[in-house]
Amino acid sequence: MVSAGAGHTDARALAVVGTERMAGLARGAHRDVVAVVAGAVAAAWVVVGLLGWRVLTPHDPALQNPSDRFARPGVAHWIGADQFGRDVLARVLAGARPVLVVAPLATALAVVVGTAVGLTAAGLGGWFDGVAMRVLDAVTVFPSIIAATLFAALVGRSRLVLILVIAATFVPIVARGVRAATLVECAKPYVEAARLRGEPTWSLLVRELLPNVRATVLVEATSRLGDAVFAAATLSFLGLGEPPGSPEWGATVSENRVWLTLAPWTLLAPALAIASLVVAVALLADALRRRVDAP
Repeated sequence: MVSAGAGHTDARALAVVGTERMAGLARGAHRDVVAVVAGAVAAAWVVVGLLGWRVLTPHDPALQNPSDRFARPGVAHWIGADQFGRDVLARVLAGARPVLVVAPLATALAVVVGTAVGLTAAGLGGWFDGVAMRVLDAVTVFPSIIAATLFAALVGRSRLVLILVIAATFVPIVARGVRAATLVECAKPYVEAARLRGEPTWSLLVRELLPNVRATVLVEATSRLGDAVFAAATLSFLGLGEPPGSPEWGATVSENRVWLTLAPWTLLAPALAIASLVVAVALLADALRRRVDAP
């Protein structure tokens, strides 16, 4: 016979479990909504970068109109005009394309090189692993801003400089993440079995280990993409990107920072564009990481 006290205890336990389950479902639903919104924002910027400003606004981002100098947001200029009478919305839309060229290319280069280095270092081990890690440490210590300045002094300011510098900055991060995941895989029986049957090293790395660390590679790529967007904007802000007058978001922020009190829209529009894309990609990376880590 079950006592009344035991019945109440079971009911309370069931209520607690039910509450926790509902809270977990609510958190999951909230995260899904956030991921969907972040994906929509990122996709919108990709569409803007692909279509270009000509399809989305009649104004030329480079056209100067002194009569519209610092025009406030309105019908003629939805987000206002800058000190040269250029349409701010057109410049923000035009500035999306350089960012969406530099950041993905730099990320792709960093992921390819970093994955190759991390996978090979963990797979071969020994002296190669030690040398590779020391080289990566040296690259990490060298500031990316100094590297960008040196590149710009040697070859001039260009998108290629941004891509190379950003990629070089992220290679050690990607390599270390892939190396850690590969070391975990190297301790598993299937790797030892492949070595015992005499499988070549390149086959072991490419056919056995790489497919089993692809989730880590994907997460690294998504995470580094958001960092690359911010890095590209930062280097452009410092004048290490394209020549002056470019609609790059970072360069536009730098150009208009002196007009913050007089015409804040000239600064806030590109700054919010940077923030929206960086945050959207970061939220997508977080959602992807949770899915990969889920049992």
